[in-house]
Amino acid sequence: MSTHLLAFLQNAENESDSLIDACGNNPGQICEWVFNASNNKNLASIVDWAVDRPLKIIIVFIAAFIVSRIMKRAVKHFGEKLTDDKKNRALEQLKKVKAGKLLVDEQQEERNKARTETLTSVLSSGANLVIWTVAVLMILGELGINLGPLIAGAGIVGVAVGFGAQSVVKDFLSGMFMLVEDQYGVGDSIDVGLVSGTVERVTLRTTILRDGDGSIWYIPNGEIARVGNRSQVWGRALLDIDVAYDTDLRKAQQVLKDVAIGLWEDEDFTDGDIIEEPTVLGVQNLGADGITLRLIAKTDASEQWAVARELRLRIKEAFDEAGIEMPFPQRTVWINSEDSEKS
Repeated sequence: MSTHLLAFLQNAENESDSLIDACGNNPGQICEWVFNASNNKNLASIVDWAVDRPLKIIIVFIAAFIVSRIMKRAVKHFGEKLTDDKKNRALEQLKKVKAGKLLVDEQQEERNKARTETLTSVLSSGANLVIWTVAVLMILGELGINLGPLIAGAGIVGVAVGFGAQSVVKDFLSGMFMLVEDQYGVGDSIDVGLVSGTVERVTLRTTILRDGDGSIWYIPNGEIARVGNRSQVWGRALLDIDVAYDTDLRKAQQVLKDVAIGLWEDEDFTDGDIIEEPTVLGVQNLGADGITLRLIAKTDASEQWAVARELRLRIKEAFDEAGIEMPFPQRTVWINSEDSEKS
């Protein structure tokens, strides 16, 4: 009995060694089936290379393709949802100040579309890179290539590149967060600390601004610590108007109020739009040369400067008509005449 058992075990071991020789350490089902059916190592090996491994490679390729398509749709849906959420928040804020006033015009739609395309493109590219890298590694493993040295070498190169390109990685990550949060976009007037101006272009690595004198500034996104956006949802025209000390302040405030209300109701003025009733806050400062009165008017986004310029023009004309003097530097000079009288 022990002799038959020993012979059986030895025969099983020989078959196992033959199977490993024919199909490798991890034999596929097709290769194992062919070997068991024919007991031919060469035939099983040929079938393994001709059918089993190519079939696994095709399955890996198809799976990677399907997963990449699903990720692309998911990323597109994510980008559209971010854009819709931003749009809805903007509309809700505008409804509070002026019912029926729509911010989402053609220019805003183009900006949202460009932001969504940029964001989805970057996320889709990153997801595809991960998916196809894993797929290629699996295919190389099926071809019998030892992935250990390859992965170790890639890890060393990744660490080296990571240390050498920290600022670039920081710029890209900052750019991603700026896009996701929609901190600013093309056409916005922003202040980033060192410089302020209009956004010409936004990439994942840099923000390009044009300042007041026309200079183009290229600012790495990782260097932007804070952003002041003066072009989102609504703006505010804030004017400090000086009048002389002998001015009737209540009359001057009423003139300011009348001018601002007149501009608010003026349908012929199309350079800007005041979206709620302007307010005269009153005396802001008692200066050396005059008294400062403050006027504020809430406007559409990026239109506060046009409204402020028109208000200054109309206020000057109204002050001239009302006889209200705008101050200029004045000094009282005392001349000591004692020496001249003694002589």
